[in-house]
Amino acid sequence: MATQANSVPHPTLVEGLHNRWHPDIPAYATVKPGQANWTGAQIGNNDYSDDIRSIDLTKIHNLSGPIAIEGAEPGDCLVVDILDVTPFEKMPWGYTGIFELENGGGLFAKEFNSKAAKAIWDFKGIYATSRHIPGVRFAGVSHPGLIGTAPSAELLATWNERERGLIAQDPHAVPALAFAPEFKGAYIGQDLDPELLDKIKTEGARTIPGREHGGNCDIKNLSRGSRCYFPVFIPGANLSVGDLHFSQGDVSISFCGAIEMAGIITFSTSIIKGGVEKFALKQPIFLPSPVDPMYSAKLIFEGISVDYHGDGKQYNMDATVAYKQAALNAIAYLMKVFYFPTDLLLSAAPVESHVGAIVDSPNACVTLALPLGIFEHDILPKEEGLEKIDFGQCAIRSDGVI
Repeated sequence: MATQANSVPHPTLVEGLHNRWHPDIPAYATVKPGQANWTGAQIGNNDYSDDIRSIDLTKIHNLSGPIAIEGAEPGDCLVVDILDVTPFEKMPWGYTGIFELENGGGLFAKEFNSKAAKAIWDFKGIYATSRHIPGVRFAGVSHPGLIGTAPSAELLATWNERERGLIAQDPHAVPALAFAPEFKGAYIGQDLDPELLDKIKTEGARTIPGREHGGNCDIKNLSRGSRCYFPVFIPGANLSVGDLHFSQGDVSISFCGAIEMAGIITFSTSIIKGGVEKFALKQPIFLPSPVDPMYSAKLIFEGISVDYHGDGKQYNMDATVAYKQAALNAIAYLMKVFYFPTDLLLSAAPVESHVGAIVDSPNACVTLALPLGIFEHDILPKEEGLEKIDFGQCAIRSDGVI
């Protein structure tokens, strides 16, 4: 998962923010189709990862909204055109984080017994560099990690039932299999009747996974020029957005894998009446932006559905296992060059991932393409091997544990 920067406690009411999905959260604003809106977020710029280690996951993500769109009704399709996504001018930086195994984890939390680490990235125009990952520079494609419409009461009940059922299969799993509604940490930035507020906090779905309404999908190409088609479940649609990213790879490896940033998103909306039926819309449809960094030269790592980095078990057409092997192959290779945890880089950089084959039993094949143009030195294979250079260390815990 990747977390919104503005995940700190709020000592006073911050209007227009919320961190749960619920149909009873009133719209903070109502707009006519064609009008534009914006959002933003924040976290600390320092050289320790203690804030990552101790983050309270019940407080993420803070979303701007809900915004009602006049005329939208259940069964319609809400069209959202993303006009721009930019960092706050006074906060030209962001961060990527590795979460603790016991507090969020990530794709490789068990393999690496993850301890908190992070990298701070500085923005200069379209480019990102990091004092914690020197020797790397790349163009970002800024986008919202999280955007979606409000669920109906029936859909919310379905989410909570099926996710509680998954949790019940292994209630003590680390990392957790899912995140049930949690009153603690719930935040609704409106002055509501206490009984309604308690209802929302008790029933409200966590914002961590993506679902039928959109939500936390982390699609890296939803930058300016993108168009999104969302199903509408309640009158007004109640659109919310947040978790802005400066850059991200195709797959977020760590729980906070993108470059999280505080920023502004501008968008416009329109409505297609009866769009859910017209387009067989079970989930959102996205038209990505034509704006994309051009990195033609790539080093491609392959993975198959055999856990050869673990116990060697053969899986049948398991693309997740195949992707993990491709990523672990890339990480093992990069550790021949760098000293810092290279999964920080793979999550933040414009890495491409593709499913190559899912028909040749028993092995699915997945690839990870690492753009060579982001590196300031040559990392290609050579007869004499790879040169490991000490570029320094990422931000780690103040107690030195890594």
